[in-house]
Amino acid sequence: MHKNIDRILYSEKELSELTDRIASDIGRDYKDKEPFLIPILKGSVLFFADLVRKIPLDCRFDFMAAKSYGSGTTSSGNVVITKDITADISGIDVILVEDILDTGNTLFYIKNYLQKYKPASVKVCTLFDKPSRRKKDIDIKADYSGAKVDDLFIVGYGLDYDEKYRNLPYIGVLKQHIHEKEKE
Repeated sequence: MHKNIDRILYSEKELSELTDRIASDIGRDYKDKEPFLIPILKGSVLFFADLVRKIPLDCRFDFMAAKSYGSGTTSSGNVVITKDITADISGIDVILVEDILDTGNTLFYIKNYLQKYKPASVKVCTLFDKPSRRKKDIDIKADYSGAKVDDLFIVGYGLDYDEKYRNLPYIGVLKQHIHEKEKE
């Protein structure tokens, strides 16, 4: 375990089981369809890579990147698209793939932003959902979610703190003194 991790919240095996369940649910719901997945970079890349290989359907995908956190621990609320999709999603069923649904700012913005491309539908798939942090004025929910998490600062498997810890193969709780130092 990494020296800055307080405890492991989800092991590699547990992450694989969460991903299996989500892939199965998507396969069931999109039977006879070809969903178009849009992972939000960078955090979702590890989850997405595992998920898309487990979905029992033909899938297409493209990537988006957005920023709202910078190097802090809370969303600034100002979402900036730094990489847009290049594919035509008009009339297509889209699934946004994210690592965590926290305040909801980023996914709410992206889901509304994609409406200009006239998709048939836009669903949200997230590995983790942290509803306790959702902004009250943001109407966003996860259509597919691996697990709900408490208001802990988690890292690993794509989730980061200041661009670090993404490569951990598990989800760990970051030691409080690491992310609390920015409040001083």
